[in-house]
Amino acid sequence: MTKQNLTATIAIDAAPQQVWSAVSDLRRMPEWSEQCRLMRPLGTVREGARTLNMNRQGWKYWPTTSRIERFEPGRVIAFRTLSNNSVWSFEITPTPTGSTLTHRRTVPPSGTTWISRTIVEHLLGGEEPFDLEMVAGMQATIARIKSAVELSHVS
Repeated sequence: MTKQNLTATIAIDAAPQQVWSAVSDLRRMPEWSEQCRLMRPLGTVREGARTLNMNRQGWKYWPTTSRIERFEPGRVIAFRTLSNNSVWSFEITPTPTGSTLTHRRTVPPSGTTWISRTIVEHLLGGEEPFDLEMVAGMQATIARIKSAVELSHVS
């Protein structure tokens, strides 16, 4: 039963508002994430709003929907994937040299849904390999955000 919470953190040489501009523009998620190929907010991005998403692993694609659970401009955006009950978040912390960006996947104590566990086990390689792939993907995601934000900060 997937209960593993995952975290990736990176220092970014840019003000929190610049980092926020990147992470709160959910349509840009496919630029950052290897797994997310589409994220479309249904209406204004705010707490309670929903998104339609398309994920990919290799040749496998699957749709998901999410609901934004936390939306604190300049600080945090978090959305719950409704099909598996996990919460994905980006949290920005100001630092003397810019910002720290923390990307998390939080799973409720009861674990993910039965259908999600079944798909991970039988189609996505199993829980441990999938979680390792998720952490690597999360690290790559925040590295791409860092690169884009720092490059735009320089110009």
